[in-house]
Amino acid sequence: MEHITHPFSELFEQLGLDASHEGIDHFLSSHRLPPEVELVEAPFWSKSQAGFLKEGLQDDSDWAEIIDQLNVSLR
Repeated sequence: MEHITHPFSELFEQLGLDASHEGIDHFLSSHRLPPEVELVEAPFWSKSQAGFLKEGLQDDSDWAEIIDQLNVSLR
């Protein structure tokens, strides 16, 4: 089975966010998460965005690695 690695831009597209380099930079600089808040519990996600992130992590899908990177980037 081939392992698929998704770039940040694809994750942002899946989340319905601006996937341009500038859009990603702006999102990451304007959204911060304290250590005690789980990524999927962040107040800035819609219900469907949080669901996508949660499912990707729980299922250890091919999105899990880039979701983990997003989590680190928001800290």
